[in-house]
Amino acid sequence: MNERWIVLETLLAIEKGEDFSNRIIQDVLQKYAYLDRQHRSFMKRVMEGCVERKIELDYVIDRFSKTPADKMKPVILCILRMSVYQLLYMDAVPPSAVCNEAVKITQKKGFGPLKGFVNGVLRNIARNKDTIAYPSAETDPVLHDSIVYSMPEELVRHFRTHYGDRAEKIMRSFLKELPLTVRINTSKTGVEQLQQDMEGEGRLVELPLIPDLDPQEKAYRLAEYDSLQALRAFSQGLIQVQDQASMQAVCQIPFKAGDRVLDVCAAPGGKSIQAADILCKLGGGTVTACDVSEKKVGLIRENADRCGFDNLEAVVCDATQRHESYVNSADVLIADLPCSGLATIGRKTDVKYRMSGPQMEELAGLQRCILQNVSDYVKAGGYLLYSTCTLNPAENEEQAAWIEENLPFSMLKKQQIFPDDLHDGFFFALFKKTDK
Repeated sequence: MNERWIVLETLLAIEKGEDFSNRIIQDVLQKYAYLDRQHRSFMKRVMEGCVERKIELDYVIDRFSKTPADKMKPVILCILRMSVYQLLYMDAVPPSAVCNEAVKITQKKGFGPLKGFVNGVLRNIARNKDTIAYPSAETDPVLHDSIVYSMPEELVRHFRTHYGDRAEKIMRSFLKELPLTVRINTSKTGVEQLQQDMEGEGRLVELPLIPDLDPQEKAYRLAEYDSLQALRAFSQGLIQVQDQASMQAVCQIPFKAGDRVLDVCAAPGGKSIQAADILCKLGGGTVTACDVSEKKVGLIRENADRCGFDNLEAVVCDATQRHESYVNSADVLIADLPCSGLATIGRKTDVKYRMSGPQMEELAGLQRCILQNVSDYVKAGGYLLYSTCTLNPAENEEQAAWIEENLPFSMLKKQQIFPDDLHDGFFFALFKKTDK
């Protein structure tokens, strides 16, 4: 099957908005796993590129088309987007091939009368791609950042307001390709042994440490591998996919042997599995991983079963509802709560198109509701790890201050980890429960 046809069908599915683009793309790549790596790499790059650069691509299309992008038929717009992305960002693909393939797909899709339009727009862009005029950073910095970084203007203002000079660096990081990061279940294997076991399937490359953190364990990126699911190390539960920033947040918890850990919003279970692994190395302890639905808990169980930790149970539990059986039961409570997810835009591009100011306010309120409820689950002297994967003071620093002011906890440490080309952004605050 022609890989450009697959890309088009995938982009049309993403446009319907029935699921997040990263999940749709992952499913497509898994469906066509029989294709060689070169074809799948091409598909992956174009599909992901069209989503993350959508605002810029539509801007460029509008510069060369009499019909605005938002007035085009979805099929024609997606054909133009995938073609313009190749013209702007994939020098190895000849412009003539891009244009010819676009015309063929237009015809095959039943839009033959529009093939001249598609061909004309693309060839005009190909001839003038090096002289496209973008909004001025001096006279209209918000519009400039919106187009150049393909970021909705509302979020550009958000990042500029709260993070000042760092805002552009943050938005630029979202357009870089992040590595697939894994944590080694070190209670089951060692790094050297795992490297030997993976010979011929892939390679582990140690990632630099995140500044100002003292982690108990290291993060690695997977290199030279074909498919995650095909790796024996993955299927045998020796490695777990987890972003480095998330992983290092859990490392801040002072676990001890025999601890009972409660993870209240745990899906898909990365932090729960990490806690279970740490407790195994310490000599014992249990983890209860909760989430609101059977579907989410199913994801936790799937990962837990693969990794084989019998000290971890997954249960359906709504964190907004009080459960008396959990009161004063946890030595450690992990509260990685629902959030706006702005720090994960590099991996979950849809977030920037879906999130708004009112939604962020609503999520901050939900977080306080959950925190008010689950704070009673922690024993006196126990620990609470509050964390989010966002960049929003109302959900991060302000929320941490609210916990210390309104709940019986004293803050031990907090940190905003900013995204870069190796990991997502993340916020965490570690608390100890007091008697007040």
